[in-house]
Amino acid sequence: MTASVAVIDYGMGNLHSVASALQHADPSVKVNVSADPAVIRAADRVVFPGVGAIRDCMAEIHRLGVGDMLREAMASKPVLGICVGMQAMLDHSQENDGVDCLGLFSGEVKFFGNDLHDAAGQRLKVPHMGWNNVQQDRAHPLWANIPDGERFYFVHSYYADCADEAHAFGNCDYGVKFTAAIGRDNVFAVQFHPEKSHTAGLRLLHNFLQWDGQI
Repeated sequence: MTASVAVIDYGMGNLHSVASALQHADPSVKVNVSADPAVIRAADRVVFPGVGAIRDCMAEIHRLGVGDMLREAMASKPVLGICVGMQAMLDHSQENDGVDCLGLFSGEVKFFGNDLHDAAGQRLKVPHMGWNNVQQDRAHPLWANIPDGERFYFVHSYYADCADEAHAFGNCDYGVKFTAAIGRDNVFAVQFHPEKSHTAGLRLLHNFLQWDGQI
């Protein structure tokens, strides 16, 4: 039987790119982009993407009942969050004058700031856009065959500050050190865009499609 993966469609993700990258990572996998709870429930794995302002994302998440779908998926199968999808899993975001998120992981999403500099004193532009190195805080099946310090593609003005070190699996530095990957049990989420990260991103997606949810 062909394995399947559901990409949750709540209108706020780069869904075509994510679906295409998943298919490229493993052509044998059936990829469904859907907001139908039955489709998501039937899938072997679930991807929770997201782009845009957190206020708009959370409004659609609540309107469509995505939080309930996500919690149900997290109880039984591997789940991957991407970009704002990862941020939405935390407790709260400073964006849009403060927005409560899903509270699936402890932590806050914070603004990089208007006066951001690197260690050499050079001014850094916000949003953080482009390639940056991700340091792996600890081993995880999704890091398999990906070198520590590998470069991934980022686009974000707000960063995750994970409150529980046990749930932090990757970090990155852009004026401040921030959480680039979080995980717990059968759930993993990343701030970067694996679908835009070429070989390393496809490797991470391939690892996810092979992952049984065990650490």
